[in-house]
Amino acid sequence: MTLTPQDISALTRFRHALHRQPEVSGDEAQTAQRVQAALAALGPDQIVTGLGGHGVAAVFSGAAPGPTVMIRAELDALPIPERPGPAHRSEVEGVAHLCGHDGHMAIVLGVGRVLSRDRPARGRAVLMFQPAEEDGSGAAAVLADPAFAALRPDWAFALHNMPGLPLWGVQVSAGPMNCASCGMRLRFSGRTAHAATPGTGLSPDAAMFELIPALRALGPGGALDPGFRLVTLTHARLGAPTFGIAPGEGELWLTLRSLSDADMVALKAQAQDLAEQAAARHGLGLQITWHDDFAACHNDPQATAQIEAALTAAAIPFGPTDGPMRASEDFGRFAGNGTRAAMFLLGAGEDSPALHDPRYDFPDVLISPGVSAFRAVLRQILG
Repeated sequence: MTLTPQDISALTRFRHALHRQPEVSGDEAQTAQRVQAALAALGPDQIVTGLGGHGVAAVFSGAAPGPTVMIRAELDALPIPERPGPAHRSEVEGVAHLCGHDGHMAIVLGVGRVLSRDRPARGRAVLMFQPAEEDGSGAAAVLADPAFAALRPDWAFALHNMPGLPLWGVQVSAGPMNCASCGMRLRFSGRTAHAATPGTGLSPDAAMFELIPALRALGPGGALDPGFRLVTLTHARLGAPTFGIAPGEGELWLTLRSLSDADMVALKAQAQDLAEQAAARHGLGLQITWHDDFAACHNDPQATAQIEAALTAAAIPFGPTDGPMRASEDFGRFAGNGTRAAMFLLGAGEDSPALHDPRYDFPDVLISPGVSAFRAVLRQILG
């Protein structure tokens, strides 16, 4: 069972409607309502709402007992202004679907259209529309929601559109897929002074200037091999923008990145130790907070093998990934506790603007192949 031309037209209109009204992580109420209404029209056996915030899941059950397979899409957009371009461009100031989550939702809704006409032979297919992927909180919130326990899958799959890969090209490999990452915010407090007599105050400037290279040295980057670590300074602020006041407070924002969760634990501890030592050495107050916490994403070998077998059976060409990505993805949190998970990439074109670029717009031509790939995986496992 495949998509009809009418399906593709409807799914394209659905994506464009989502693109016009994007919502950032945690605020996806309207998007969730739109998804819920579209799913309800397909007659699933169950719809669960409010998962981990605004998450929505639809269940399509087979006639015989069997495993549960989850297909995941993301609800949220980015707080980045879209550069004027498509007719369906964002109507929300400063917010846009520049990562292609609108396309992912259209694809998973397309899977629902196919399942509404051709239920799995056994088990359950769960179509999960997850909130708050972009800040790393959504998957964890869904997993912590008591309502998710009844939906917990044996297998979980996702895709991500990928600019730079040939259009329609599919890539998948077992092993590391996305880096772990975490935002570290350092707030230093001292004492202001007149700019003419800075010695009567206590400025954080020396501590901050010492810390920036020291923290960067903890994560120099390089090849994405085991042990890879990267520390990136993303924001710095010192005092008020005036000429008459020596600063008495300041902030550093950094993103810590590693290939494994174990390395992230060590990196966070080392970064915290450096910051605390610098603050103490200079007599400063220090507050450390952590944000946008992403676990590493690893493709389970058995789940990857299921994708490869399904694509082969459906005559969908594919190849291995070029290696793990530095960018983070919270899908990896669904793995474990009995769930085998894997993600594959779907090429958005070699000349496509990059993800998070203000010019990016998910290619509508990816909807049909995305649905075909997921349907092949479901048929492989559920019949």
